[in-house]
Amino acid sequence: MSSPAPDRSRRHFVAAALAGLPALASVTSHARESPAIPPAPPSFRQPFVYRFSIGSMEAWSISDCDLAFREGLDLMHPESARPAMREEMIRHGESLDSLPLYVNLLVVRSGGAVALFDAGFGQGKNPRMGWLKDGLAAVGISPEQVTTGFLSHAHADHLNGFVDAGKPAFPNAVIHLLEEELAFWRSPEPDFSKSRRDPKGIPGMIREVRANFDILGKQLEPVKAGTTLFGGQVTIEAAPGHTAGHACFRLRSDREELLHLMDLAHHHLLMFAKPEWNIAFDHDPDLAIRSRQCYWADTSAKHTRCFGFHLPWPGLGHIIQATPEQYRWWPERWQWQG
Repeated sequence: MSSPAPDRSRRHFVAAALAGLPALASVTSHARESPAIPPAPPSFRQPFVYRFSIGSMEAWSISDCDLAFREGLDLMHPESARPAMREEMIRHGESLDSLPLYVNLLVVRSGGAVALFDAGFGQGKNPRMGWLKDGLAAVGISPEQVTTGFLSHAHADHLNGFVDAGKPAFPNAVIHLLEEELAFWRSPEPDFSKSRRDPKGIPGMIREVRANFDILGKQLEPVKAGTTLFGGQVTIEAAPGHTAGHACFRLRSDREELLHLMDLAHHHLLMFAKPEWNIAFDHDPDLAIRSRQCYWADTSAKHTRCFGFHLPWPGLGHIIQATPEQYRWWPERWQWQG
């Protein structure tokens, strides 16, 4: 046990400490008067562009909105499974008041070519949506520089951004989609008999899709499933069910691969915990489930890197098989690039 310090040492320490109090008080007072971090201006918006790479291709994930479905689990089916969905949500700390709507737009550049995978909602009066053009401007890409568009299907959050004020938003882009998708919307009576979507909105949706297709005109180039484009770096794959011609996209560059899941998943927990759980927006729920099960099994077995249109931004990650019938979405660790 050490001996106590001499009394004079303690007196010296206390005196020195007391002598420093005025200066400390001055610093503390100054810190209160001048905060180190000023308040954010009213126009501040959180970062919404994430840069990454796929082999030699530059890539960006651009968020297009900040929205949610107030219907929550009422959008999910089968109804009999909603108690189990609720339990799964609570177990993972998820909010039950709504379902988040992420819209992650993938943009890639290879040499002088720029490809856009779906175009979001498009700019309108709602400031919480239609951010694509701002995101493109932030990375130095003008609408005229987009050379290729890929359209997974014709729902509003995927198609509408290709049109701006009644004109093509990307005038120099050839827009590829599957033949089945174009044929469905151009048919005399598109078949929604299997969908659980609110029937009141279907006629207006059909009119809107057809009007946008008319505006895009010859820019639309329907192709067969399995077609490879964009310098051999993008393959269009059929993943039907959400719509008749719903497509996924497989990107390859320098032995690296990214599978764009598009609307195979609308929620980062529910569609993976039970692939047979589905959302009311599917045109053919049973077919959508089969497509999802097929892709989940393949991507988890091959450890394929994936990009999710409706998964938490920036949408990069892997699908992990948890049990023979259950999967998990595993987000990729962020890596900020200069």
